[in-house]
Amino acid sequence: MARRSGSADLPLHNGRVPAWLGQRMTRLGAVIAEAITHHYGREEFLRRLAHPFWFQSFGAVMGMDWHSSGVTTSVMGALKRGLAPLSGELGIHVCGGRGKHSRQTPLELAALGERVGFDGEALARASRLVAKVDSAAVQDGFDIYLHSFVVTDDGDWVVVQQGMNGDSALARRYHWLSEGLKSFVEAPHAAIDGENQGNIVNLTDRRAKASRAGQLDLLHNLGPDGIVREMAAIKGEAEPPPAQPLLPHLVMPDHHDVRPGDVMLRRLHGALAAAAECGPTDFADLLLVPGVGARTVRSLAKVAEVVHGAPCRFSDPARFSLAHGGKDRHPFPAPLKVYDKTIEVLKSAVSSAKLGNDDRLEALRRLDAQARRLEAFASGPSLPDFIAEETSRSHEYGGRSVFGWEQPPVREQDGREADTQRQNDH
Repeated sequence: MARRSGSADLPLHNGRVPAWLGQRMTRLGAVIAEAITHHYGREEFLRRLAHPFWFQSFGAVMGMDWHSSGVTTSVMGALKRGLAPLSGELGIHVCGGRGKHSRQTPLELAALGERVGFDGEALARASRLVAKVDSAAVQDGFDIYLHSFVVTDDGDWVVVQQGMNGDSALARRYHWLSEGLKSFVEAPHAAIDGENQGNIVNLTDRRAKASRAGQLDLLHNLGPDGIVREMAAIKGEAEPPPAQPLLPHLVMPDHHDVRPGDVMLRRLHGALAAAAECGPTDFADLLLVPGVGARTVRSLAKVAEVVHGAPCRFSDPARFSLAHGGKDRHPFPAPLKVYDKTIEVLKSAVSSAKLGNDDRLEALRRLDAQARRLEAFASGPSLPDFIAEETSRSHEYGGRSVFGWEQPPVREQDGREADTQRQNDH
């Protein structure tokens, strides 16, 4: 496995996902998981979950706040709900969750082991060790409050867990992957997401091997009193440890709105051009789903990239929020008519693939490939213009946010009449 480490700043947000969005996230998350598993296998789906950049983009395309810590909780909750009825078919199981649910993970794994046939007790131990390493061996100021354990029938697994630092109002997400894991205490993470908080205690670093051995030796030979005497003798002449190497760093900003610097515009233009070139008529005929229009194809292009894209394609998660907007109206209200049609198209394609007809899923792969070919030279609107157009037409697409349903914009003539009436009133 190409294990990569990285970091990201995740603003700590409170609040709940409204039911109308949570239900759709459950359906879309499950069908994307099915599509990835069909094309690439369930092991690849685990690798995607272990990739922090892909994970953030996955949450953004589902309509969750594109930059916040809430992506972790909502995505893992949606997957647990959506994959539960498919677990027997896909062989993928989601355990744990937030708060009290995280503490039930070992029991869930033990029960799964009895039912599926893998060593549930060994996985329960792995779950406890993962939680201990990120809460004790890596002392970075973040308290773990979410622990999700995703395991396949073959016993392969990924862990996504998250901690919070209330003082800095930041969250840090940790990713673990069993593939290639040789030790729980020496550089075990697939990735760690979070803002650099300065010097931290990380006893899982390879360079800390001597430290771990030395601590055990001190405890065995000196005992607590001897350690106290040794500490009293330390004068501080030791050289500082070498600096940690720079790692790929994904910065999730505090601002809610999506700004031009958050999006790679050439990739957006490539997707728009591919959607226009393929055309709604072609997709309606090919996918046999009535009502597939140009706007739905644009969303499908983003979803297709989540299914087929390489890791380097997810360095700007904000771009994926342009598929289905966000619950807080950023970058625009969630277009529920488009969202529902996207789910319908994907479910139709996956259902046909299960029966041996891959043509519909292959159409989505071609859409993604076309977007990549066109992005080198395609042109299109600026990001502010794109968002403004989407917002002005939001009522046509069934736009909804936590503030309610979107209404048609007030016409210019209506605005002049309203101004005249206010002047007459005064």
